[in-house]
Amino acid sequence: MSDLSRRWLVAIIGIPIVLVLLYSGNWVLGVPLSVLAAMGTQEVYRLAAHTGVDPFRLTGATGAAALVLAGTWQGTFAAFAPWALIVVGTVMLISLILAVVNRGVTGGPLGAVSVTMIGCLYCGFSLSFVPLTLVFATTEGWGETMGAPWLGVAVIALPLATTWIGDAVAFFAGTRWGKQKLAPSISPNKTWLGLWSGLGATIAVGVVWYFVTAPYLVGMPINIFLVAGLLGAVLGMSAQVGDLVISVFKREAGVKDTGTIFPGHGGILDRIDSIAFTVPVSYAAITLLAKIQ
Repeated sequence: MSDLSRRWLVAIIGIPIVLVLLYSGNWVLGVPLSVLAAMGTQEVYRLAAHTGVDPFRLTGATGAAALVLAGTWQGTFAAFAPWALIVVGTVMLISLILAVVNRGVTGGPLGAVSVTMIGCLYCGFSLSFVPLTLVFATTEGWGETMGAPWLGVAVIALPLATTWIGDAVAFFAGTRWGKQKLAPSISPNKTWLGLWSGLGATIAVGVVWYFVTAPYLVGMPINIFLVAGLLGAVLGMSAQVGDLVISVFKREAGVKDTGTIFPGHGGILDRIDSIAFTVPVSYAAITLLAKIQ
C-alpha cells in the first residue's frame, strides 16, 4: 500500500471517530484525549532523547494527562485555571526534586526539568482547550435553536476546519506550483505559495463557518463575517507556526516523523502540531470578543 493510500485510510477511519468523540464530549472525549496527550508528551521526550536530553517522562506525561482531565472536569477556564496551576506546579516540583536527587550536577538537570515542563505544557495544556471549547457556547448561553452537543461541535469546527483545510490547500498548492521555499532548513517542502494559499483558504473557511453557524449560535460574539474571516486568518497563521515548531524539533532530533502510530501520517505530534496552537488561540479570541462585545 502506498504512503498516500495509507494516509487516506487513516483519514477515512479517523474522522468519524473524532466526530463521535467530539459529539459525545465529557469523559467519553476527555479520557482518550488525556491518553493522547500523554502519548504526545512521550514523543516530545523521545525527540529530546535524540539530542542528549533525558527528561522525567512519567512525571511529564502524567501531568499532561491530568491537565486534559482537569479541563474536562471543570468545563470553564476560570474553574480550570487553579487546577492547572496545581498540576503544573506539582510537575515542576517533582521534576526539581528528581533533578537534585537523581541527576546531580553532571546528569543534565536543567535540560531534564526544562524539557519535562515543555512536553507537559505543549500537549497537556493545549489539548485541555478542546473540552473547554466544546462547552463554551453552552456556558455562554448561545444557540437556543441547537442542542448542546451540536453547539460544541459547531464552535470547535472553526479551529479544526481552518487547520485541516488550510493544511490541505497549502500542501496541494505548494507541491504543485510552489517554487520559492519558505524555510528550507526547517521544513524543506514548505513554500511561500503554499503559505499564502493556505492562509487564503483559512479566511474562506472562517467566512463559510460564520454563514453556516450564525443562524444557530445566537449570541455569538462573532457577528460580522469580516471578523470571522480575520479570525480564520489568525488561526491559519497559528497553524503554520505550530507546524514549524514541531518541524524545528524534528530537524534538531534528526528524524522525519515524531512517531509511527498513524500510518502515512507519522506520530501524534505530526497530527496535533497545528491544533495545539489553533484551538487555544480560537478559545482566547472568542473569549476576548465576548468580553468586548
